[in-house]
Amino acid sequence: MRSQIQFDRIAEAIDYLQKNFQEQPNLDDVAKYIHLSPTHFQKIFTEWVGTSPKKFLQYISLEHAKGILKQSRDSTIFDATFETGLSSTSRLHDLFIQIEGMTPAEYKSGGKNLAIHYDFAETIFGKVIIASTPKGICLMAFVEDENVAFQQLQAKFPNAEYSKKTDEMQKSALAIFDKNQSEHHVNPLSKIKLHLKGTDFQLKVWESLLKIPMGQLSTYGELANAIGNAKASRAVGTAIGSNPVAFLIPCHRVIQSTGTFGGYHWGTTRKTAMIGWEGVQTQRSEL
Repeated sequence: MRSQIQFDRIAEAIDYLQKNFQEQPNLDDVAKYIHLSPTHFQKIFTEWVGTSPKKFLQYISLEHAKGILKQSRDSTIFDATFETGLSSTSRLHDLFIQIEGMTPAEYKSGGKNLAIHYDFAETIFGKVIIASTPKGICLMAFVEDENVAFQQLQAKFPNAEYSKKTDEMQKSALAIFDKNQSEHHVNPLSKIKLHLKGTDFQLKVWESLLKIPMGQLSTYGELANAIGNAKASRAVGTAIGSNPVAFLIPCHRVIQSTGTFGGYHWGTTRKTAMIGWEGVQTQRSEL
């Protein structure tokens, strides 16, 4: 059972990691600081924070490195590595690839030399902006204002080269809204390539979402169990809310344990319509 004492210990550990991340303390160092065994500390930290102490340290380190790379045109990858306390530029490279889905150089350039195709399309659930790189779909979101939607896309990769066009990759993704293409709903990744960036935890949650069959629903608790962290329901909800590709990764299929549909990044009315539409398509396919 969670307690005030546990909370105080975890708060102390978080403060220690934030103040000493440049020393890259290991699990034993932090556990010793708050007077717990490494095994027990690892367990309760993960329960409270939703990620391991190692991953939390990586996120702090990465954010610091990103700040250094952004603050000056003259700042180098070596500078970011040194100031973050990492032992080599290869470790920083691996950290960026793992969490941001891009190299430190690509991050610093703001997507320079990255070609992004984007366009807008009408679907049965409303207008979407859809964007793709040579690696796959990087964004699909329901929009009200095209200008605002494009500005938000640009904010992710400010120096990328944008072309307003629909490519074959986008057409394949948009086919998911075709009632005659229900096979896409079973596992979109089998036919649609995605180019996503996210933390390990987010990617694990998104992968679990893809395993929810069309016409079926899951709960936040069930997803937490599926990724092996039964007490991380709140963190799962946060990861679901960060899903960058509407409908392709079916976060609309997750409801509350009480049976109520709950919130949705692109509107609860749209979520209800999606669940109902998929239910009808599933029934038709069974006839």
